[in-house]
Amino acid sequence: MEKFFHLKENGTTVKTEVLAGITTFLAMAYILAVNPNMLGAAGMNSQGVFMATALSAAIATIIMALLANYPIALASGMGLNAYFAYTICLGEMGDNPNAWQIALTAILVEGFIFIILSAFKFRETLVNCIPENLKYGITTGIGLFITFIGLQNAGIAAADASTRVALGDIATPQVALALIGVVIIGAMLYFGVKGAILWGILVTWVLGIIAELAGWYVVDVEAGVYSVIPQITSAADFLPNFASLGDTAFKFDFTYMFSNAAEFAVIVFAFLFVDLFDTVGTLIGVAAKGNMLDKDGKLPRVGKALMSDAIGTVAGACLGTSTVTSYVESSAGVAEGGRTGLTSLTTAILFLLAMFLWPIFGAIPSFATAPALIIVGMFMMTSVLKVKFEGDMADVLGAFVAIIMMPFTYSIANGIMFGVLTWMILRIVRGKIRDIHPVMWIVFALFVIRIITLVA
Repeated sequence: MEKFFHLKENGTTVKTEVLAGITTFLAMAYILAVNPNMLGAAGMNSQGVFMATALSAAIATIIMALLANYPIALASGMGLNAYFAYTICLGEMGDNPNAWQIALTAILVEGFIFIILSAFKFRETLVNCIPENLKYGITTGIGLFITFIGLQNAGIAAADASTRVALGDIATPQVALALIGVVIIGAMLYFGVKGAILWGILVTWVLGIIAELAGWYVVDVEAGVYSVIPQITSAADFLPNFASLGDTAFKFDFTYMFSNAAEFAVIVFAFLFVDLFDTVGTLIGVAAKGNMLDKDGKLPRVGKALMSDAIGTVAGACLGTSTVTSYVESSAGVAEGGRTGLTSLTTAILFLLAMFLWPIFGAIPSFATAPALIIVGMFMMTSVLKVKFEGDMADVLGAFVAIIMMPFTYSIANGIMFGVLTWMILRIVRGKIRDIHPVMWIVFALFVIRIITLVA
């Protein structure tokens, strides 16, 4: 391990790396509860999604450990899974029986595009050509979108005939427990509890079990209210159910890609766009926290790190889960001293072991995972502090439109599209055509075609 991971060179030890890996796993393991809930709502087999999420996270993180030797873990990304489930499957393609298969196909295509771009070192160029203000606006909008989904899943935000949205019934156990869960996670974060989000989910779930045993939370299957008590009949229930992957793995639908090329391209681009900045931002942020950047502020072996992310995305699509990306929660492990791929390898092993825990994760209800969505949304919304609301109106209005269009049109893709279109049009009006990067013209043309198809 010393020779492979260069522990002494990076000023660390096996014990430190293993503890850091455990810390990273605890910080991001909430995805094992959240992802089956979200993609299950889109019509996928929840147990299959759980297995795919755990297995793809392990594969991608192992590749990061062995190829790039960085303490960065990967898993299905928040925001990207929301776009997958709520924008595509339940929104734009709500009437299409193959919606989630089409979405998986788009992720597969995105992954291969990333592999090509990573091989030719083009991803950094793409990142640099997008206006900085627009990047922060998009991240902020995704945070609002995820928060809104969390509020809906818990029933805190409810549909209303006159105002469209209103406060839900806070007397119901689902709403009350979700609100308590937000406070619990907030308190744990305040006191620096490791894995606060995961522990918050588990504590809220336990409170739900108590509520069911006490008769407050009443099971009504016909109304969609299911028991939150794990249905465990024997030890065999804890064995990984690889058969469930048969309902999610390699379930692609390439026909839509050819019959509706413009719409499919927009879906792919939305995945591509969000994952692009999420990955690069995470890599730079985590590396900076661990003092891993060189004297010029660049990340050594960044190409290998980006390639690990791209391969992880393809693996996730093949197994049957939303886009796999680098997790900012890796910074928790770095803060504990993690500096090499041994940290990532430890996290990956824990994801493999987690496959034995489906009876636990599978029983966690949406009102227990909703607080995690709300808190993660809060973290993503901190990017609004970097948005400049003064200066070039193209930058200002472009970012603002991206922020508001995501939650209010219930679509990450719409936010990106209208944000980019606003920025481009104002740039053109101001006569700054020469300042626009060629890549932005390609993006602009793609979105114009999308608008035309929507109007037609």
